[in-house]
Amino acid sequence: MKRLGRWIIQILIAIDQFAYVLLAGPYYLIFGGNCPSADETISSRVGRAAMAGAWWGKPCAWAIDHLFMLLGSKSGHCARAIETAFLGMAPK
Repeated sequence: MKRLGRWIIQILIAIDQFAYVLLAGPYYLIFGGNCPSADETISSRVGRAAMAGAWWGKPCAWAIDHLFMLLGSKSGHCARAIETAFLGMAPK
């Protein structure tokens, strides 16, 4: 059962990454900037925006963090979702 749970989590992460690329793609096509990366999740992107002080980052991070807390996770989900290897910096 533990292996099944790990596999399901990986599938959910892959869906999350795919959803991020689909949602961020139109913004990239219209306004430019960095191309959305298939290695990044929605939580990771929101966490980076919150750390950078984007107007939408903190409210979205708060909502996502509280959703994950309802699911049993500890607080700070978006900050923990930032991948240090991908960004080259440790989350705060």
